[in-house]
Amino acid sequence: MRAMCNREGLLAAFNMVSGVVPARSPKPILQNVKLSVDAEEGSVLMGTDLEVGIRHRVLGVKVEEAGSAILPTAKIGPILRTSGDQDLLLETGDEHLLVRGARSSFKLPLEDPSLYPEVPDFAADRYHVILAGDLKKLIRRTVFATDLESARYALGGVLVELKPDGMAMIGTDGRRLAKMVASAQVENDPPAPSGTPVIPVKALKLIERNLVDDDLLVHLTIQSGAAVLVRTEGAVIYSRLVEGRFPRYQDVFPTTVETRVPMTVGPLRLAVEQASIVTSDESRGVDFQFGPGALKLSSQAADVGSAQVDLPLEYQGKTVEITFDPRYLLDALKTLDDEAEITAELIDAKNAAVFKTLDQYTYVVMPLTRER
Repeated sequence: MRAMCNREGLLAAFNMVSGVVPARSPKPILQNVKLSVDAEEGSVLMGTDLEVGIRHRVLGVKVEEAGSAILPTAKIGPILRTSGDQDLLLETGDEHLLVRGARSSFKLPLEDPSLYPEVPDFAADRYHVILAGDLKKLIRRTVFATDLESARYALGGVLVELKPDGMAMIGTDGRRLAKMVASAQVENDPPAPSGTPVIPVKALKLIERNLVDDDLLVHLTIQSGAAVLVRTEGAVIYSRLVEGRFPRYQDVFPTTVETRVPMTVGPLRLAVEQASIVTSDESRGVDFQFGPGALKLSSQAADVGSAQVDLPLEYQGKTVEITFDPRYLLDALKTLDDEAEITAELIDAKNAAVFKTLDQYTYVVMPLTRER
């Protein structure tokens, strides 16, 4: 293999791919990335930990001799970041990988590229199509609600529901649940996935990082209920699905609504942040009193103090008092625009509260039990 690579183009691909490279592995070759260069098919940089993998297109490569090379992550990253050269020559010899610039030259260990596990490419002809900006919202508004520590169910990822005209993602940790729905189209009528496909958090964060232009289209397919493949403009991301059964999340939604309180996200978020200042590890709860004309938030903790925050409301209904862990509300509110409208659907202090926005986002959070 011999190729002249634009340093910035290779570094951009490396920064995306290196995120999946494991720091330790029983297979040492996985601690590297694989570069394949071809004048006709294009140049691709690959990385995988066998659970999640990515193929990223490398721009600005002039191929003199097609082939592949294993690039040691711990060395190639610093070389690309510190070099002042516009282009770098990468060449494999009999014993070394040579990386050469105008004023620098590195000889790195040579490994057999055929030993590197193949990262699947996107070969499906039946898939869902969604705007990158919409997929980014789906991920950001659900991934925080997962539970990476749970050994129960498949809570370490986000459930994806695919329909002919849309896509939904649902994340839960058993104490709160986030659901987002967005429009999508289908190509060649893909079959409904078997089971409940749950995409792991690591893969979702990698997908989100690759969604650089909100207006571009992204392709997504579920492979035999075992893996997901996502094709963006510059990359293909592969991931195995989370094993285990996702809980019946539909049972979380209350069947009745007694009170609806319309609010604006920004002022609500600031009020919750203020009220949470004097909470502690032992006393995290903030009391919310939704009443005519105002939301009154109060909190107190031993050796910390107390707080009272008033937020004017247009609401004129009955008074409802309920206690929340402010962290759970802030996690969701931070994913929304400050100008967005959000409606709280409440029953009482013991039942789950539901927060809804106009763009099909639903967030359910269980109240805390306060001893009085």
